[in-house]
Amino acid sequence: MTKEILEQLQSEFPHAVRLNESMQKHTSFRLGGPADALAIPHSVEELKGILAFCDRHQLPIFVMGNGSNLLVRDGGIRAVVIKISGALSTVVLTEYGLEAEAGISLAAVAHAAVEAGLGGLEFAAGIPGSLGGAIIMNAGAYGGEMKDVVRHVVALDYKGQEHYFTNEQLDFGYRKCLLQGRDLIVVKVGLNLEEQDPASSRALINDYNRRRREKQPLDLPSAGSVFKRPPGYYAGQLIEEAGLKGKQIGGAQVSIKHAGFIVNLGNATAKDVEDLIRHVQQKVAANAGVHLEPEVRIVGEY
Repeated sequence: MTKEILEQLQSEFPHAVRLNESMQKHTSFRLGGPADALAIPHSVEELKGILAFCDRHQLPIFVMGNGSNLLVRDGGIRAVVIKISGALSTVVLTEYGLEAEAGISLAAVAHAAVEAGLGGLEFAAGIPGSLGGAIIMNAGAYGGEMKDVVRHVVALDYKGQEHYFTNEQLDFGYRKCLLQGRDLIVVKVGLNLEEQDPASSRALINDYNRRRREKQPLDLPSAGSVFKRPPGYYAGQLIEEAGLKGKQIGGAQVSIKHAGFIVNLGNATAKDVEDLIRHVQQKVAANAGVHLEPEVRIVGEY
């Protein structure tokens, strides 16, 4: 991946592509080294053009959403990072509910549903991240998951070909679906939603958000829950029982407010966070005999 090829990519898509872009600006941890190139497409057609260029020149691709579930190592990413974010955020009303582009934030699509008098997405209103990212990991909270509301997904492969998946074909599981780890980019999502009084939806969202503020360290950079919930346990409780609440490595800390979160105190490196994740895994395994699997994606070069 030569400098000349990357400069050519930027010249063909000047409004979408930035070279040597710090990933600190694009992750909720506010951490990470530079991406060789970062592309933020403003339409599905522009995305197809970027994919065609990468395919033609055999450039490696890494796809991300809003970066709210992502730890990028300090050495950065040796690839063209394609960020599907707010530039792709159209929402349309349909006979079954809503169809939305994958870059819209979960909060925005949940509030769009409320404004349209549709219920079912209230649980998602406080989850950080994009709709596309939420599909890939079957995001959930307060008893709801994306699998409960997804009707269909339209995804592009890395050659720009469209693929259609029904809810059943997506084979949703706990924090996963069929698309995870495959060379596919979610671009549109159909959502099955029911008619509901907007006032009751707003009241539910306000209640969920109040609970989040009370229990989660929303004032510091983090990636939300760091670990998946092990069967029969709560990760935060296991971490607390291992005496790790407040444990610090460098500028990374197991949150004092909620032990399931690791926060950036302002001077953390990605290595601090990754070292703390490993430390927590080791201590919980020794204390409770349970392996904690990271929910956050860890990518990039050391």
